Amino acid sequence: MISKFESKSPRVKGLAFHPFRSWIAASLHTGTIQLIDYRVGTVVDKFDEHEGPVRGVDFHATSTLLVSGGDDYKIKVWDYKLRRCLFTLLGHLDYIRTVQFHPSEANPWILSASDDQTIRIWNWKQRNCMSVLTGHNHYIMCASFHPKEDLVVSASLDQTVRVWDTSGLRKKMELEITSHSHSHSHSNSHHNNNNNKNSNSTSLTLNSMGSMSAAGLNMQAELFGTNDVIVKYVLEGHDRGVNWASFHSTLPLLVSAADDRQVKLWRMSETKAWEVDTMRGHTNNVSCVLFHPRNELIVSNSEDRSIRVWDMSKRVGVQTFRRENDRFWIMAAHKEQNLLAAGHDGGMIVFKLERERPALALSAPTGKLYFVRGRELVCHDYATQREIPVANLRRPGQYAQTDGIGNSARYLSYNNYNPNEGNVLVSSDVDGGNYELITFGLGANHNSGSINDGKRGSCVGPAVWIARNRFAVLDKSRQIVIKNMDNETTKKVVPPTPTVDMLFNGGAAGRILLRSEDKLILFEQQSRRVLGEISAPKLKQVVWTSDGSKIALICKYGVILCDRNLEQLASLSESVRVKSGAWDSTSNIFLFTTLNHIKYALTNGDVGIIRTLDSPVYVTRVHKKQLFCLDREGKNRIIQIDTTEAVFKLALENKRYAQVMEMVKNSRLCGQAIIKYLQAKGFPEVALHFVREPKTRFNLALACGNIEAAMETAFQIESEDGSSDCWHQLGVEALRQGNHQVVEMAYQRTKDFDRLSFLYLLTGNTDKLRKMAKISDMRGDVNGSYQNALFLGDAAERIKVLENSGNVNLAFYHAKIHGLDEDAERLKALLEASETEIPTINSANLLQPPTPIIRADNWPVLAVKKTTLEDMDTGGGGTGGGSYDDGEDDFISGDNYADANNNAHADTNWGDDDEDLGDLKGDDDDDDLFGDDGGGDGGWDDELDLGDDDAGVNVSAENNQPAETINSDGGFFQMPKAGKPASTFWVNNSSAAADHAAAGSVETAMQLLNRQIAAKNFDQLKSQFLAAYLGAHTSLPGMSLSSAMVVDLQRNDKNGDPGSNGLPARVFTLQSAATTLKQAYRFFQAGKFADASASFSDILKQIPMITVDNKNEANEIKEMLEVAREYITAIRIKAVASDDPKRSSELAAFLTHCNMQPAHLLLVLRSAMVTCFKHKNFILAASFSRRLLELPDINSQKNAELKSKAGKVLNKAESMGKNEHEVNYDPNTPFVIDCKEFLPIYKSRGESCVQCAFCQSNYGLACKGILCLTCGLSEVGASTIGLVTGV
Repeated sequence: MISKFESKSPRVKGLAFHPFRSWIAASLHTGTIQLIDYRVGTVVDKFDEHEGPVRGVDFHATSTLLVSGGDDYKIKVWDYKLRRCLFTLLGHLDYIRTVQFHPSEANPWILSASDDQTIRIWNWKQRNCMSVLTGHNHYIMCASFHPKEDLVVSASLDQTVRVWDTSGLRKKMELEITSHSHSHSHSNSHHNNNNNKNSNSTSLTLNSMGSMSAAGLNMQAELFGTNDVIVKYVLEGHDRGVNWASFHSTLPLLVSAADDRQVKLWRMSETKAWEVDTMRGHTNNVSCVLFHPRNELIVSNSEDRSIRVWDMSKRVGVQTFRRENDRFWIMAAHKEQNLLAAGHDGGMIVFKLERERPALALSAPTGKLYFVRGRELVCHDYATQREIPVANLRRPGQYAQTDGIGNSARYLSYNNYNPNEGNVLVSSDVDGGNYELITFGLGANHNSGSINDGKRGSCVGPAVWIARNRFAVLDKSRQIVIKNMDNETTKKVVPPTPTVDMLFNGGAAGRILLRSEDKLILFEQQSRRVLGEISAPKLKQVVWTSDGSKIALICKYGVILCDRNLEQLASLSESVRVKSGAWDSTSNIFLFTTLNHIKYALTNGDVGIIRTLDSPVYVTRVHKKQLFCLDREGKNRIIQIDTTEAVFKLALENKRYAQVMEMVKNSRLCGQAIIKYLQAKGFPEVALHFVREPKTRFNLALACGNIEAAMETAFQIESEDGSSDCWHQLGVEALRQGNHQVVEMAYQRTKDFDRLSFLYLLTGNTDKLRKMAKISDMRGDVNGSYQNALFLGDAAERIKVLENSGNVNLAFYHAKIHGLDEDAERLKALLEASETEIPTINSANLLQPPTPIIRADNWPVLAVKKTTLEDMDTGGGGTGGGSYDDGEDDFISGDNYADANNNAHADTNWGDDDEDLGDLKGDDDDDDLFGDDGGGDGGWDDELDLGDDDAGVNVSAENNQPAETINSDGGFFQMPKAGKPASTFWVNNSSAAADHAAAGSVETAMQLLNRQIAAKNFDQLKSQFLAAYLGAHTSLPGMSLSSAMVVDLQRNDKNGDPGSNGLPARVFTLQSAATTLKQAYRFFQAGKFADASASFSDILKQIPMITVDNKNEANEIKEMLEVAREYITAIRIKAVASDDPKRSSELAAFLTHCNMQPAHLLLVLRSAMVTCFKHKNFILAASFSRRLLELPDINSQKNAELKSKAGKVLNKAESMGKNEHEVNYDPNTPFVIDCKEFLPIYKSRGESCVQCAFCQSNYGLACKGILCLTCGLSEVGASTIGLVTGV
């Protein structure tokens, strides 16, 4: 059983699948009807008008109707679209057990069975009872229509099953419809003939008599039943009451279930019906039974808490599913899909008996698809659309009882490592899992598949190919077994974790993907190394690209995109199940299918819907605009798809701007989703091409600063809805850009007089400012009048405004300050007449408006270069953008930095510009990185705005920027272009992080160290980066009042200027590191462990910044790295204090296994010998004494006393001959030390470990991903290329 949905609720008594939607109706014992979407797992709606339990429910085949019957004796017909009950049918006198719509749309019937011992057939259109079927003498538990014939089957507690013939009722209904239509037309003709009154009265009389006779028939039907429906068969054979009976959809069979715990199969003919067989196995009352809609199976459930599946031909049980506490009551089968549902005490479950995904191989050669259909291996040719049978498969397993379920092939693996012949591994889950090896010729010998008895075996999950003549299986003891083409075991490998439950293709020879719980492990079986690991919950399948560079992990509810080393690129979540997926031919877009959609995913995390699906399909290939797939019947289909949106986003992500603009102009990209995407990515100017809706277009125009487009759209908005709100927003943006002419228009449109006056003040437009003063006077705006007068500097006008507004004292104050004596005397007289105190003026400052600096058309602003997309849209730089894209693509894809720049065609503008930007200007404006190519001249000359003039014409003298200068001889000379600093070329010429840091490109230096040694903690290298930069530059004092000149120091300029091949001077050298190492040795010898640890750590920080010239120096660097690692580990072990004698002895023993100088090893062995002897671990003490006596330095005169002591300890320890404590230390087995827990890791015993990507310190598997505790710089367990120390 494969559960698709499960719900928890009160006891479910009735179930019905919707005919075409993913809905199921469940009627509960509490009286509620739930409408559930089992794909999404949500309750769509609830209906709860019944009083008491609802036992029957059913959907109409085509209409939006739902019928239900309950213990309240009522049948209710609902419209689930309107979400209400349309009407109620009354007539039953006891509980209603089942209700059902007639499967044919021609018959508007509802069938109901009740405890009142009757079956009723209702006409739901006329809302009346058509027939009452009597004959049972006990509760009728169920009744149902035959899917195609005029039959009804019923089951009753009177121990009988009855089959009823409804053909008479159907014919009667057809006759009534015909006579009614004839009577209607006849009545109309009489109505039109006004002269024939007798005929009308006769018609009325006949109609009245017909109504009376119909009422009499209905009364008779209520009391005695009718003869329209007759009993065709009465089936007797059950010993107790029968709970359920159902028809087969095509065969003359029916099946019944009863309280005698038996399931009986019956066959019918034209004249009789008889029992075929009885199926026994249930241990309690059998509640429900039905035929499987697709396979020759019978499915029953019971109060014994089990669901049983029976083979219809062999009449034996083939599967049993049990629940612990819930009794089953009802079952339903979907008419179109392979779905079943069962209701129990605690809710319901939707399930299917086996998986419908056909076994297929996505790794087959290009143009071919191998898949299994039934018992046949088939090859499908994409080019010709022909299917070629390859081999017939035998029934898998030894104990399979039926072909119906559980025996189909589950996995298929094609050997793409062998180009000479075809090899396929077919795996299934029968008998715990098995595989079968099929070999066949290619080309004309395609149908020569061979299957031998010796080439089969058992396995867990799929068998996978790992080489041309090797494949791997997971045996039942969870070991990886490697086998050859003769099915012989060549090797057994213990997986790195014991919980591995499935193998997948590793994408390359020798690699295997191991699924362990909720994670996936990339394992190399030859070296037994773990190459990568990622969390992948509920992983179902993996899909590799054709070149093996990327992999898609398809989980139950999501997709994870990774590179070949399982480093995550993107993770996508879905609310419904993901069914399948495949990469497109470019290996950049992953297309996958869910239950009802085809979607795409990109490695940057973008996801979108391509189209919807009517039914699930399984993708096999994606080529251009065609998606090849298999449906659940194993038939090949081709679906036309449009991936324009995905290609557009991919081009935008890879900065292929020429392609982006081409798609903008020629493709039909539209919708709010793409607009929001472009805005989120920072490309509103691209979204502007798609939008025609005025308000959205206006907002986009403001976002990208396009004043012209915004103004055009603002006029359109104002004309359509009369709104002027957009003008305020436009004014704010125009003011930000210094375009005061548009600002003026915006303020005029919004009638913002205050802001308009202030704008005229700033621009010095006094004429319009006087007009604003007049407008204020006309509007009676005192504040506006005073403000405009103040802006104009018109003191007399201000005095007039103040006087007219009643502020005579302020007017007098103004007149006195500005020396207007006549006005002052007049105002003084007014103040004296009104007995107002005359203000005294002690000190005053003349207030005059500021003088505008610029009175030009618009304010001068800094010239902003157009974005690359705008340049391409206007036709400039399209070619340059295209040539740049290829190089940029290489850089983004994670290839070597130097290669990415060197391969960017002949145009090196990007590299030069990038270094100028980073070293000298510190400008982060990415727009300059993608400028017009301009023919490949380089530099920043394309920023000069020459207007509309031709290239050969000089700029006018007004611009004060002459293109040429006349010398004293009358000739012309051109100003030389500025050169480029040497540091510009350092990044392009080296892959060493030290050279990038010296050039000031700290970001690329960190990127290189991250790729090479998985460096994460760059705080450790801050001083080294600064030292590398400062050491490669110096400054020379310039002339007075001028800045100093920066000079780049190079290490390869002894024979002259190296030009573009320059490299920076070295700050950290092998010699400086060696000096630090000697100092660290002295600290260690003296026991100054803190100082020694700091010195060794300093060496580890210097090594990434050292560059060398030959391999010998590179080897010395590696040796120095190992020395620093060993000594830091020793110091860390020495620093661990433990009062436990056992742990103290272990640490002392581990310390002796650090690779140190003989003089230092002597000290360590002496310490270990003394420690173990004190703790009475005499065997260990004896071993350390022997190692101490074997050292050459022990024979020197200064170590005579130590030699004597070691001899005595050895004699004493050998005489005692035992250890007081059992320590975790085996001197006879090689091991490495876990640098976190300080415990031994015995690789020869199968214990695995991970290493620091830089210093190679060892750790347990649990430490993967942490920061190394030895170097404090790099990540543990990362797979890298190693440190680059040379050019």
